[in-house]
Amino acid sequence: MKQTKILGPVFGSFIARVLIALIFVASGASKISGFEQTVGYIASKGLPLPALGAIAAIVVELGGGLMVIVGWRARWAAAAMILFTLAAAFIFHNFWGVPADAAQNQMIHFMKNISMAGGLLYVLIHGSGGWSLDGRRAG
Repeated sequence: MKQTKILGPVFGSFIARVLIALIFVASGASKISGFEQTVGYIASKGLPLPALGAIAAIVVELGGGLMVIVGWRARWAAAAMILFTLAAAFIFHNFWGVPADAAQNQMIHFMKNISMAGGLLYVLIHGSGGWSLDGRRAG
C-alpha cells in the first residue's frame, strides 16, 4: 500500500518553524507595546537590570522568532531561544514555589516552555530545512 505525503519535508519544516516561532514573535511584539509592564514584571521577580532584561527578551523572542521563521541562522537562533525559554520556565513559572491556587496555571506555563524548548531543539539539531535562507545558501 502506497503512503501519501501530507506535507513534504521541505514545506513541512517551514510550517513547523512558523508554528514554533509564532508565540515568540507575538510575545516579543507585545513586550514592545507593554514595555513598562514587562520591566515591572521582571523587577517583581527580583532580577537585576529589568529594563535591560526586557530589551534582551524582545531581541531573543522577536529577533530569534523571525530568524527561525525565515530560516536564517536558525540553529543559532534556536539555541538562544532554548536557553531563554528554559530560564523563563524556571524563573517566571516556578509552580513549586507559588500559592496552591496559582500552581496549576504556572505548571501549565512551565510545561509549555519545556515543550517549546523541545521543538526548538529539533531546529537546533536538524537545521531549518530546504525552504529557508540557510537552505538557499547551502544549495
